[in-house]
Amino acid sequence: SRVTVRIAPRFPLAQALGANGRLAVGDPAYVPAGIYAQTALTRLGVWPSVQTRLARADNVRVALSYVARHEAPLGIVYETDARAEPGVRIVGLFPEASHPAIDYPAALVRGATPAARGFAAYLQSPAAKATFRRYGFRTFG
Repeated sequence: SRVTVRIAPRFPLAQALGANGRLAVGDPAYVPAGIYAQTALTRLGVWPSVQTRLARADNVRVALSYVARHEAPLGIVYETDARAEPGVRIVGLFPEASHPAIDYPAALVRGATPAARGFAAYLQSPAAKATFRRYGFRTFG
């Protein structure tokens, strides 16, 4: 798709889909990316115009594949997944205030092995943080 979407309150997403296009998303009933999508679209006042036009997927990577295979003209997926898929182009980004923060926490359980502790320490290292940033993730701490 050559479309670019300016994502703002009440933006014309249904129009951008075209007459028969569907919006690829993880199923908002249980897929985290779909839940974020529904929340953002609701906060932006767009959900009612597209809720019946969803191509619901079992996970975010399947939603991304619908767009890559041209089965859906647009999809809502994580930016990091979209960057990793050569068959798609990012056409817009949702304002951070339109959805809850998307975090990937790491934790150790009681009795964690030395290898697990070492891996957790590595995740906080400058080398790991540089890798995360290279792939579009933000790091904290």
